[in-house]
Amino acid sequence: MKFAQDIILKPVVTEESMLGTAMKKYTFIVDKRANKIEIAKACEELFDVEVLSVNTMNVRGHLRRYGRFEGYKPSYKKAVVTLTEGSKTIEFFDGMF
Repeated sequence: MKFAQDIILKPVVTEESMLGTAMKKYTFIVDKRANKIEIAKACEELFDVEVLSVNTMNVRGHLRRYGRFEGYKPSYKKAVVTLTEGSKTIEFFDGMF
């Protein structure tokens, strides 16, 4: 059994993701093994909102160099959660900007 805290790991706080909050779209980094249904249920449980849709994408790790040493940052899964019109906003994002 997966808990909601194990599925949604952390929010993505970038300029582009903050612009999406006006359209009730919130971006999170989620567990790689989670599917759209599990992500939607976890959002509804954690933030007490109604989810309209979930879009997911797998992000490959970027190449990083430090002098002559190089390696890749870890890959992760990102989810963009769209809320319904009647749903309240997620309070976590309100005081950011």
